[in-house]
Amino acid sequence: MVARPKGPGCSPAGSIGRVARLVRSSPVIGALGCLSFLLIGWTGLLVPSLIRSVEHDFGQSDAGVGIFYFLYALAYAGGSLGGGAVTERLGRRWVLALAACLHGIGLAVLGTVPDWTVFLAAALPAGLGAGAIDGGINGLFLDLYRTSRGRALNTVHLFFSLGALASPLIVGRLVEAGIAWQVVVVGTAVGAFPVGALFALTDPPHGRHERPTTHRSAGAGLLALRWPLLALEIAIGCYVASEVGVSSWLVRFLDAAPLTLATTSLSLFWGGLALGRLVSARIADRFDHLAFATACISVASCALVAAVFVPSLPLSIALFAVVGFAFGPIFPVILAIAGELFPARSAALGGLLTGAAVLGSILYPPVMGFLSVTVGLPAAMLGTALLGFACATSLVLTGRRRGQLEAIESGQV
Repeated sequence: MVARPKGPGCSPAGSIGRVARLVRSSPVIGALGCLSFLLIGWTGLLVPSLIRSVEHDFGQSDAGVGIFYFLYALAYAGGSLGGGAVTERLGRRWVLALAACLHGIGLAVLGTVPDWTVFLAAALPAGLGAGAIDGGINGLFLDLYRTSRGRALNTVHLFFSLGALASPLIVGRLVEAGIAWQVVVVGTAVGAFPVGALFALTDPPHGRHERPTTHRSAGAGLLALRWPLLALEIAIGCYVASEVGVSSWLVRFLDAAPLTLATTSLSLFWGGLALGRLVSARIADRFDHLAFATACISVASCALVAAVFVPSLPLSIALFAVVGFAFGPIFPVILAIAGELFPARSAALGGLLTGAAVLGSILYPPVMGFLSVTVGLPAAMLGTALLGFACATSLVLTGRRRGQLEAIESGQV
């Protein structure tokens, strides 16, 4: 028998095997997850950053763009919920790959069509793909980093914040430099397809849920209605409603300030949020996650109340930056709490909690516009603080049921 050469490059099969081992590694898959969150953070603020150009070219008002936002958010929620359910049946690899490509297709249509109706329709595949990525990556990180979920989830959500922070700053300057907004959107779409291709080359934890034969296991729909998880869904929905409400209306709230100062204040809010996630990635796992999230949302809500009522504009802007910093850890830490309580259902958790979060973004931020013309925007902004306190209350109620949650974790789900 002739010995098989063991030198590098002697065996194509061996080279393929080495590549396969590379893309199965947690650091590589985790880095791809961070890249995909950078993408959807960027695209989430792409149209808001281009709103003046979009309205001008399509002859639309704020109401028309509001319809686009609603359709995008609705599809985003559908992608989050549906993606988790499909992953539990088919596995994570192709769901994430197809989601990234679907997101890219939607963006490509947004940047090429001249018809407003088709532009609105393109919000559906774009939002569906982004939502499936969001929920899918959250579930992936729950599986990949079981012993350091708080750090890992804060890290990946930091990249979402960085994408959201960079988008208005870079896109605005590109358009001011004379680059057509359609080129910016299509260029972003082109970047989504390599992300999908890379997901197709990985072998992440599959995320399929094997139902035990000894007892009936709850489907994703039934799991969503179980009280302990329902409390976390309410908490994350209230949090995101508050966060998106502040982000969407902060520039308008600071109407007395020059536009450059108001937009810089929005960047400070997102910069604070990114910094909060960076710090939380280092310290969150040193504390009880439930207590940590409750403390963060309580501080953020109190700072929001102060930012609304303080008479000094510079101090108000500084307080909104504090709000962003305290907001930073909340979303990923709530996901970490759910992962600790339902470790066998990571794919479903990522979809359900992300879907609940998007539902919050659909419900309250649009209502703030109507409140603004009836009772005033300060009152509407105060509502974001009340939602923060509602989030804290839901987390406290979750803590009171910790014993029940631990019983569920032991295998009753």
